[in-house]
Amino acid sequence: MYTKTTKEPKVRKWVLIDLTDQSLGRVATKIADILRGRHRATFSPNVDTGDFVVAINASKVKLTGKKMHDKMYYWHSRFIGGLRESNAEKLMAKHPEQIIERAVKGMLPHNDLSRKVLKKFKVFAGSTHPYKAQIEGAKTN
Repeated sequence: MYTKTTKEPKVRKWVLIDLTDQSLGRVATKIADILRGRHRATFSPNVDTGDFVVAINASKVKLTGKKMHDKMYYWHSRFIGGLRESNAEKLMAKHPEQIIERAVKGMLPHNDLSRKVLKKFKVFAGSTHPYKAQIEGAKTN
């Protein structure tokens, strides 16, 4: 007789990560692994087994070398001639959350599951966030 087994965990944890003085790439890989569930023994690449991640102090993340001035971010408005660009310094001043989100998104596989996984990722420029109730008693990194 066939019995249905659920592959997804019943309870997802909430992980709080403080980005103050952490390197962008190193913390982005850590976040991507937690979101995908690679830190669990039950990891499977085709199942979402990851946890929720709340990242705070995005405006205090470090970029090594000259990346703050030289690293360029591009996007397109989908209109003719609509290619826009900005360096990391300008983007950090206006939207520091986008730098973290783009770094983590680039480290996930580009498929439907990664779009589902990214919905569990919350980034905030400052130290205040509305997820304190979920994180109480959770592991803090």
